[in-house]
Amino acid sequence: MASIDVPNACDIKSFTGLQQIAETRHYKLSLVQAWLLDQFGVLHDGKQPYPGAISTLKNLAAHGAKMIIISNSSRRASTTLDKLKSLGFDPSLFVGAITSGELTYQHLQRRDDPWFQALGKTCIHMTWSDRGAISLEGLGLQVVESVEQAEFILVHGTEALGRSSGDSVTKKLEEFEKILEECAAKRIPMVVANPDFVTVEARELRIMPGTLAASYEKLGGEVKWMGKPYQIIYKSAMAIAGADACDSIAVGDSLHHDIKGANASGIESAFITCGIHSSELGLKEFGELADLSSVHALALKYDAYPSYVLPSFTW
Repeated sequence: MASIDVPNACDIKSFTGLQQIAETRHYKLSLVQAWLLDQFGVLHDGKQPYPGAISTLKNLAAHGAKMIIISNSSRRASTTLDKLKSLGFDPSLFVGAITSGELTYQHLQRRDDPWFQALGKTCIHMTWSDRGAISLEGLGLQVVESVEQAEFILVHGTEALGRSSGDSVTKKLEEFEKILEECAAKRIPMVVANPDFVTVEARELRIMPGTLAASYEKLGGEVKWMGKPYQIIYKSAMAIAGADACDSIAVGDSLHHDIKGANASGIESAFITCGIHSSELGLKEFGELADLSSVHALALKYDAYPSYVLPSFTW
């Protein structure tokens, strides 16, 4: 599979809108333009679309782009598309979606991977409460509340602990940390269905499952990371589009997840600065241009190098 050479900090090009990328000779002549789009921090903030995002999608579609949502969401792909529709986006503009939650579900259901085959069926389930618990229907799993009974930990959220009765009880992060300490002592593996550390929600940063997974690794626990920045999700997204790496571009707001994952998969990337790194870049207003030297410094910090940098997902 042909790929793009990984850029370095000196190669980053700064643009004001995606039109400048879409109309470059490379993408004009490409038979298949696969645009792998993050959602939170790029298209919307969890509550409403960002200014210009909906019209930009229409413009990309008019230029022949095959757009795929590629998201570190704990939820299934169909739920993600439904969420976008509820926010005013047109789902028909996307050729599909792949989420870390979808990958997790598929692997737990199929168990055609030796690691998942050996996982067992009883699990401690960390999930959401305010955002809505994640259904495990169809997976044949038994949720247990005792670490002694658990064969693995399944992390979908950071707000609640699943109960054997099917409901859940709200927990604080400190309470989760104590459970993780017990699990690490028993050497129970973890599957994390959302590798994000934080996300943008209504302009605020919110703790995500990747934070729990990182803590578990520090305790010596084994973690199976599903989603960005790992190549498994990029390969799935390109398969949906029927595209090679050389005809694909990833657009995201996280250097550690979106951009590092694109680098590892050999595809171009566009870094949107209005998302989770806006404070680190000293940005106060939506659409404000980031200082390129600050972007270079941040890219070096995270060892993740975008091909392009833009203030927001606008045309």
